[in-house]
Amino acid sequence: MSALCSQHCVTEAHVGLRLDAVVAQIAPEFSRSRAKTLIEGGSILLNENKVKPRHAVAVGDMIQIAEPAPTPSEVGAEDIPLVILYEDADLIVLNKPAGIVVHPGAGNESGTLVNALLHHCDSLSGIGGVERPGIVHRLDKDTSGCLVVAKHDVAHRALSEQFAQRETTKRYLAIVQGMPKILRSQVDAAIARHPVDRKKMAVVSHEKGRSSQTLYGVIGPLPIPLERYTLVECRLLTGRTHQIRVHMKHLGHPLAGDTVYGRSGDGFSRQMLHSWKLGFTHPSTQKLMEFCADLPPDFATLHLDFSSYDPI
Repeated sequence: MSALCSQHCVTEAHVGLRLDAVVAQIAPEFSRSRAKTLIEGGSILLNENKVKPRHAVAVGDMIQIAEPAPTPSEVGAEDIPLVILYEDADLIVLNKPAGIVVHPGAGNESGTLVNALLHHCDSLSGIGGVERPGIVHRLDKDTSGCLVVAKHDVAHRALSEQFAQRETTKRYLAIVQGMPKILRSQVDAAIARHPVDRKKMAVVSHEKGRSSQTLYGVIGPLPIPLERYTLVECRLLTGRTHQIRVHMKHLGHPLAGDTVYGRSGDGFSRQMLHSWKLGFTHPSTQKLMEFCADLPPDFATLHLDFSSYDPI
């Protein structure tokens, strides 16, 4: 059984897009692959009719999104240590280490953050599906830092809405190649799937991609002998896949250690990106909360200097 969760009227901004792509935009708690599954299963309808995920929408179409009945998780609980920044009955905020995948998927059926959460928590929200219980937003495998997880569906919906409406604060630390000529600026460059390599994202025209904005501020060069690299703070105004990695490459300063968008062999073992600070309104208390994740070992050993930096 499914219960009606929400209805959305298609506007000109979505004309011609596939239904699964539109759902992923208007309901960020569902990934595109999850939306596709729900459309195929009849939990998401267009004008009260079941259609295929690739069906192109038109202005005035009504999208009905029904929340599937909770399904017991098929993912196994594993006793994996968690670095907990905050926890209550509604949510849990973690400092995710680099190298751990957030949720199970092809080639990563175990050893993920979700496996660890299922061992630690009595319950997690079911909106993300059986493989993604509690997951409101994600970090790449090799990105460390702040991540919030919902323990029940009410909290999940409230947090997802904040992410969708850009009401959260997301600040990252990145080590990039070279030194940006402009020390503080905003990157406004649309992002979409790479036209050739579908595993990558790319900057495209605003007509072909999703609007994406990143504020950045240069903190300073790294100490000798790494002075060819720069520590940068990035503040996400939108939340696109690989956004910081793609935008910094677009500026000509890809992340150190990023073998997908940068170069290999630079001496860094992973993409040097850390989700430093995360702020949101608590779904129950309505209190503004901000969390800061301590620097991971590979950042901390670089003796970074924040003394003269004015945050963006």
